[in-house]
Amino acid sequence: MKTFSVLLCLIPYAGVLGFLQVQWLRCRLTDEYVWTNDEGHIETNNSYRDAVLQFDNSGNSALLSESITFHVAASKVDMRKFVEGPVDQLQCDIHRYSKGMSRVRWPSLGGMGHDIWFTCTLRHTAGLFNITSFLRVTPATTMSAHQPDFLSWLTIGVKEQISASAVMVLMTRSPSVRVGLQKETTLHCQFAVDHKVPHLTVEWHLQRHGGHRTKLFSYSSSSRQTEGSGVAVKGIAGGDASLTVPITKVSSEGTYVCSVRVPPLNGSVDIALHIIEPPDVSLTTKEEQIPRVVCEANGFYPLDVDIDLFKETSSGQRPKKLGNVLHSSHIQHHDGTHSVAAFVQLRPSPQDLGCETYSCRVSHVSLQGLYIHKSIIGPGCWTWIHLTLPGLVCLIFVIIFIAVTRRRFFNNTVRRR
Repeated sequence: MKTFSVLLCLIPYAGVLGFLQVQWLRCRLTDEYVWTNDEGHIETNNSYRDAVLQFDNSGNSALLSESITFHVAASKVDMRKFVEGPVDQLQCDIHRYSKGMSRVRWPSLGGMGHDIWFTCTLRHTAGLFNITSFLRVTPATTMSAHQPDFLSWLTIGVKEQISASAVMVLMTRSPSVRVGLQKETTLHCQFAVDHKVPHLTVEWHLQRHGGHRTKLFSYSSSSRQTEGSGVAVKGIAGGDASLTVPITKVSSEGTYVCSVRVPPLNGSVDIALHIIEPPDVSLTTKEEQIPRVVCEANGFYPLDVDIDLFKETSSGQRPKKLGNVLHSSHIQHHDGTHSVAAFVQLRPSPQDLGCETYSCRVSHVSLQGLYIHKSIIGPGCWTWIHLTLPGLVCLIFVIIFIAVTRRRFFNNTVRRR
């Protein structure tokens, strides 16, 4: 059963070694009460409760005695070992994990078929990583083998002290990835367990917009069979299940799900891949019956783009944003990118026949708040040049003629003397 909860937890700046010294974290526990109603349907009621994740041995007392405390003993899959970089902000979420009808025992020492499970997820608010740890709790009493485990979960008291063991951790350092077209990118997925893994399954799926789900890769350690590509099988033995997307396309966009199954647990992390391609911008003038200044944005993705046109005169005034801008229809190319043009018609008037400069400013999500700026001399300026140029040529010829004539006259006068 999927549940969701978040609490913001502020922690001073620390590296990996510094974070290993952290003794506890404030978290939010999503508790579930599950029952069967009179019609035989299962219903769930969620409650959100404050909790503490305390990294120590179960014999230690709670640091915050007024809260629910999960005492997590140190192990080689201590989630603190996987925290890297500045960790000034974390979100800590604890919720129950159901195995359904399964009574498969966790393979490491102390595992029981009736163990109760929780997951603890740390999310960095700046998107640096997501880490999920599976916590095993052995209850004092066994549960019925003839009904799902969630119908006999233990009741957690207001100041409950729960002894837990971290047995598996799953993480990604790329929860959200932005990449352009025709690029190679790697989606990070890493895992670790507290014992040698004889039965392990790794899978990657792509969930595209619209609900279409595609299996990209699968590997089973028991059968040694591999389907698909993109993951180095040799790296899986060391806990590296990262997927390489060789050539990105628009169709590569979506949510990539890395799943690691070690019976009876099945964990996954989601990675959002966003295709971001900046526009190629050009600004031209069209000499037609009604002259136009045209700004084109080509080959961009995703669709939304803003185009503004400005005009400035030779007097040095501040550029004026034009309001009579027209837009063409969007064109979608075979590679999924888009193109659009914005243009302004220059009506023949004294104002538009001057020597002016037109500029185009294009903004797009790929530019991260910046702009692409292009400028061009208006067609009125070229008209002025065309009208003036013949006169300048004639004036030059007249000046040359006068100079040559004066020189001849001067030479003739000297010879007579």
